[in-house]
Amino acid sequence: MVMTQRIAVLGATGSIGDSTLAILAAHPHDYEVYALSGYQRLDKLFALCQQFIPKRVCVAVDSVNEFAQRLNQAGLKIDVVGGAAGLIDIATDSQVDTVVAAIVGAAGLPSTLASARAGKRILLANKEALVMAGQVMIEAVKTHHSILLPIDSEHNAIFQCLPPVIQQDNTQIHERSHGVRKLWLTASGGPFLQQSFSQMQKAGVAEAVKHPNWSMGQKISVDSATMMNKGLELIEACHLFDLPENKINVVIHPQSIIHSMVEYSDGSFLAQLGSPDMKTPIAHALSYPARINSGSQPLDLYALSALEFIKPDLQKFACLHLARQAMQSGTQATIVLNAANEMAVAAFLAGQVRLTDIADINEQALSQVQVSTLSANADIDDILAIDGIARRYTEVLIAKMA
Repeated sequence: MVMTQRIAVLGATGSIGDSTLAILAAHPHDYEVYALSGYQRLDKLFALCQQFIPKRVCVAVDSVNEFAQRLNQAGLKIDVVGGAAGLIDIATDSQVDTVVAAIVGAAGLPSTLASARAGKRILLANKEALVMAGQVMIEAVKTHHSILLPIDSEHNAIFQCLPPVIQQDNTQIHERSHGVRKLWLTASGGPFLQQSFSQMQKAGVAEAVKHPNWSMGQKISVDSATMMNKGLELIEACHLFDLPENKINVVIHPQSIIHSMVEYSDGSFLAQLGSPDMKTPIAHALSYPARINSGSQPLDLYALSALEFIKPDLQKFACLHLARQAMQSGTQATIVLNAANEMAVAAFLAGQVRLTDIADINEQALSQVQVSTLSANADIDDILAIDGIARRYTEVLIAKMA
């Protein structure tokens, strides 16, 4: 008899949360929504609580009492916790089997790391957990026998194209018998692929967040427009698959049909194809190593047009080049880059800087912020200290530019 898997969805009101909960709702006998979290969209979170009736929910600290009262008035007996401590409490709850780590940005790191140390099965959508704390995170997964399954479409595609022995132990990627030569991350090119740099300079928020293929939140949509999203994914892939950055290539594939590829030493390329729908990788990770119906639209091979592959323009998309530089320099540099980028994207969304200023801000932060090299036994406090230094520098820089 297969036991029902109890799921905590951290970041339930975002696009990853939407896709995850759609799958869970379609398979009620296999999965139980045990806990949810949300930050700003509390009306949406309340509706989800009414639909799924989780045992626990986490909101911002200053929203706990009001949200708890609202649930109580609706006759819903749900434990309400708050803030980072609440997220960690849910992530380490003994009743939770699987944590869907879908909180955007550095805010998702503490709970994701805590879930690894609690030996949970983690469905990872939060890039920053590996961008900021890759070595610490991977070590925690191995030490505490956690299971880490990527649900970014690109990393999930690579995972599916690797032999099972490497899926179980990423260090096996170095065994010659498996013949892995390179990994290929595909990128859509975002909304400005066919536009000039000068057109990007004039772009407003509405243009930047209008992704041609995917429905995503504002932050990740802007990252896609600058290709920083792909840079962060490159850093994440280095940690997930235990490879240096020069073993990972990025290719623009505007159709977003091939989600990523593995190149083998015999000349073979294994690729994972599918409709551009996040339910596919999420369903794969939820049911791994089995398969379930994701509810996504099947790919119609007969309707496909030509598939294009384009080399990225690193002058136009400088953020991708900066991510490689940061990965070469070490984790302290990737922390700085991530912090500066989060601040710069927020400033762009607030109308303080131009879209093309984001790369300039990131470059200045990488070259100017002075931080100590992280030691092998660094912990989250060391990581967050560097993050804080980078944010303070970037805040001053943005104020000058604005």
